[in-house]
Amino acid sequence: QVQLVESGGGLVQTGGSLRLSCTVSRRTGSVDYMAWFRQVPGKDRELVAGLKWTGSIGDLLDSLQDRFTISRDNAKNTVYLQMNSLRPEDTAVYYCALHASGAKKYSFWGQGAQVTVSS
Repeated sequence: QVQLVESGGGLVQTGGSLRLSCTVSRRTGSVDYMAWFRQVPGKDRELVAGLKWTGSIGDLLDSLQDRFTISRDNAKNTVYLQMNSLRPEDTAVYYCALHASGAKKYSFWGQGAQVTVSS
């Protein structure tokens, strides 16, 4: 069983920064896709960013490219989401998820990290 453990959420003022971490207990393959989602009550979960354990290019929601960055530390099996210039509309529960190669859906999810941005 693969476990994803998130950390780094919290309360921050508008304009502040937070870094979320997601540590995977084990990787199922080099082409696994690690992603960050966020969800606000009453709305669908939104894909924010993602990347593979190999390669240099990650994906990021267009509207967030100037404020958010996704990165990884392969040695630590950890993926990060750096969030800068945070806004109240970024308030959400952030989830990391793993899409194993060949799977039809995201197979494993973290427990969620609450990010609250005060105005």
